[in-house]
Amino acid sequence: MDKEQKDFSKYFDFSDAKIVAEAEGKTTYRIKGRNVQINSRPTYKEGKRRGKEAVEVHYDFDIPEPMRKAGEGKLYHLTTYGCQMNEHDSETMRGLLEAMGYQPTEDRREADLILLNTCAIRENAEDRVFGELGHLKHLKTEKPSLLLGVCGCMSQEEAVVGRIMKTYPFVDLIFGTHNIHRLPELLRDAMFNKELVIEVWSMEGDIIENLPKKREGVKAWVNIMYGCDKFCTYCIVPYTRGKERSRRPEDILAEVRDLARKGFQEITLLGQNVNAYGKDFEDLDYRFGDLMDDIHKIDVPRVRFMTSHPRDFDDHLIEVLAKKGNLMEHIHLPVQSGSSDVLKKMSRKYNREQYLELVRKIRAAIPDVVLSTDIIVGFPGETDEQFEDTLSLVREVGFDSAYTFIYSPRAGTPAAGMEDTIPEETKKERLYRLNDTLNEFSRIGNERMKDQVVEVLVEGESKMNPDILSARTRSNKLVHFAGPKELIGKLVTVHITDPQTWLLKAELIEEAVLRHA
Repeated sequence: MDKEQKDFSKYFDFSDAKIVAEAEGKTTYRIKGRNVQINSRPTYKEGKRRGKEAVEVHYDFDIPEPMRKAGEGKLYHLTTYGCQMNEHDSETMRGLLEAMGYQPTEDRREADLILLNTCAIRENAEDRVFGELGHLKHLKTEKPSLLLGVCGCMSQEEAVVGRIMKTYPFVDLIFGTHNIHRLPELLRDAMFNKELVIEVWSMEGDIIENLPKKREGVKAWVNIMYGCDKFCTYCIVPYTRGKERSRRPEDILAEVRDLARKGFQEITLLGQNVNAYGKDFEDLDYRFGDLMDDIHKIDVPRVRFMTSHPRDFDDHLIEVLAKKGNLMEHIHLPVQSGSSDVLKKMSRKYNREQYLELVRKIRAAIPDVVLSTDIIVGFPGETDEQFEDTLSLVREVGFDSAYTFIYSPRAGTPAAGMEDTIPEETKKERLYRLNDTLNEFSRIGNERMKDQVVEVLVEGESKMNPDILSARTRSNKLVHFAGPKELIGKLVTVHITDPQTWLLKAELIEEAVLRHA
């Protein structure tokens, strides 16, 4: 058994596998009647290593000549699961595919290529993808030429790749988060060699600039950095996204200026931990506060960012955000728990008092700031008293909204090996109580806005009623109001008439169209 087989042996039976080809780091096996080309595979051991190897920046990306027209006359369907980072990765994949001649379709039955861009943050996200693969089997049977690929964070997990090989052998392509730029070459191998192609880099690659992107609407996402070095004990992201790598500021600023020229009304800066931006620069003293200060000077109406880690939220950043202008007064600041003991077990590297002091500093500088957060309940060993600490912190901070979750163990993380004696019913009851408390403060925050006249960015039609427009305030609150469809993509002012728990109902102030998309 060679090294590749040994690495996969705990997830897949290689007993009947035969090597049929080896070239340029690629090994092709004959497994159960099908060729499987393994270029590289996920391994948590490699993913946890954080070497000092320099991350290079490449500006010379180009689609290989044989693939520039490979998609002409063909349709693709791409489904995205998970966070904004995954959505942004999908924008890049759409850009690559359409540069190769592919056109999008909403009907999977028409598609020549189907990609599932996956999320690994919680177990139920993975279950959804595996369920979807089961549904797609009949399409592959009906249309053998269909190419089916699984990419994104799930592909970076050791067990997932083995499970796909064993249970879903009709999948044609598996690749990860670091090698999206390799999509044309990977499609070529899967298409012409009729093999399952696996290429998942556990050690992150370089930063590839100038990749094509297909953006839609009036809002744009801009990656400013990749990866995370925090290694919170519950989180798989440092393994799936790799070490922190910051894009050069001149490249980010050039992209933001270009988006402003194209008329985008809102830009969200993305990173697993945006306020760690620049910490990896060895030749430049330039951090996230400096980047935000420079973007503050660019003529784009709205700028947001996510997600922040409290440990890296420094005073300079607060000072810059207090300038407002195109910097929105909404900050997403994940706390995860209100108990210092639980935070220590999570390896969050701050305690309750430090988090509350940070909130005090932010509110002193930006009195009208709106804070949202992430909270996990039922972390292994969480006591009733520790959960009450979380409730009391929620009340003390008064979050306007939060993403709340029952702890989900992720294989390969330290927390997955911790003893978990909390009954499932207790976890659910804690989640209900937490959400009830958060709903109370969400309603209070919205009630404060009654009769205010505020600026909103009109994003589209309401999902519930196409005759109603859906918009967002500067503080990221959802607003519904009646108005003409021509307002979509514009900044307008509305009068808040009916605050509710989850949204604000409003009336349009007709003459106050402030800016066109």
